Order: sequence, then structure tokens, then C-alpha cells
Amino acid sequence: MADFANSQTRENLMRAFAGESQARNRYTFAAGLANAQRQYVLERIFLFTAGQEKEHAEIFYNHLVPCAGENIAIDGTYPIDIATDMAELLNMARHNETEEAVNVYPAFANVARQEGFEAIARTFEMIAQIENTHALRFACYMQYVKDGTLYRAAQEQAWMCLNCGHILTGMQAPNVCPVCRHEQGYFIRVQEAPYTSQ
Repeated sequence: MADFANSQTRENLMRAFAGESQARNRYTFAAGLANAQRQYVLERIFLFTAGQEKEHAEIFYNHLVPCAGENIAIDGTYPIDIATDMAELLNMARHNETEEAVNVYPAFANVARQEGFEAIARTFEMIAQIENTHALRFACYMQYVKDGTLYRAAQEQAWMCLNCGHILTGMQAPNVCPVCRHEQGYFIRVQEAPYTSQ
């Protein structure tokens, strides 16, 4: 096993921590833009993902406990995802999550395993799987936005208001929720809504 203090894995953990921390902020910024554009479902998806990125950052950071009190110098490249178009922001997020899932974290896992840090290798692999889920979610919503199908569908759907929980069935979400009077931007397909068995 390699000496952790002089390992590549130590640096990769700091790179992963930095990347996850930046992703959290990028998604928080994107959520603010979605809110300003009255796309509340997209706001919540970005915030939901940002919360998971914060957890990933903490998991990587906790692997660095043996380095407490030190500074770790790293190099790296990180994206500047600035756009006002929601489909473009979702696509940027999809791309970055795919990079982590397919390239970055598997490579970090291989290095960790070669250096003898099996638990850390497994962490990289498990988080890579989660990042793939993020990429698929962002791809789905990017397509909805591009196709103009975020609030309408080709066949009847059950739609849920994320504000009050009202569910109705139709080809599209209503312009205004008939219960709480919140606008269409709060509606999501029930099968994509959190905490529902429908």
C-alpha cells in the first residue's frame, strides 16, 4: 500500500472535493436563474442535485481526515457554465456529470486501487454511478425544454403541483393550479415527482 501522505489518491480526493463543491455552486446559481425565469421545477431539480453534490464533497473530504491541518496543492480544470438558456445549462450539467461518471471517477478509482486504498476506490465507483444518474436526469429535462414538452406530453399524464401536491391528469399541466393557484412552473410529471408511488 502506498503512503497516503504521498499518494496520488490524496490529491485526487482533493480534486474531487473541489469539483463537487464547484458543481454545488454552479447548480445553486442555475437554480436561481430557473427561479427568475419562473421554472420552479427546474429550480428544484438543480437544488436537489446541488444537495447531493454537497454530500459527495463531504464524503471525499472525510477521506482526507489523515491530512487534517495540511494544505494540499492540486491542479485541475473546472467548467465555467454560464448561460441564460435553461436547455443549455441543463446540457452543460449533463456533460459535466457524464465526465465524472465515465472518465474522472473511474480513473481515480483505478489509481486508488493500485495504491492499495480499496475503500476509497469503491467510494469513487459508487459516486460515479450517482453522477451517471444526475447526467440522465439533466438530459431528460434538457430534452423537455428543447422540445417544449416540460409541461405537455404526447399522451395523457398525471401532473403534480410541487407546491400543494394536487394531482390531475391531462395532456399538459394547467396554467394555474386549481387548488393553490401557483403557476404552471410548479408542475411535474407524477412519475418524476419525489415521494409518490404513482
